[in-house]
Amino acid sequence: MANNLILVGGKPLMNYVTAVVMQFTTRSASSVTVRSRGKFISRAVDVVEVVRNRFLKNQIKIDDISIGSEEFENKDGRKIQVSTIDITLASADGIAEEGAVESAKTEVK
Repeated sequence: MANNLILVGGKPLMNYVTAVVMQFTTRSASSVTVRSRGKFISRAVDVVEVVRNRFLKNQIKIDDISIGSEEFENKDGRKIQVSTIDITLASADGIAEEGAVESAKTEVK
């Protein structure tokens, strides 16, 4: 599972999209978790949506979404809470095969 974890931070969006797509395509991962915290949560959601709607359309689904918070000390020594999100994507093999059959039927007509 640790190999199928993508930590989203300050890098460009497409770096994370590529990482997720590579996990599913070249490593044949059955699930991938996209994890982020704080101000990068919206970027994690964007990564998942780009992968789902542009790169692996009808091939993956959102399996689980977990939200929470972590407490740690900042540079000034104060304890602060930061929000976290884990979005688990899973292969939708049945959906992908069904979509391939439908497109094959369309082409034959």
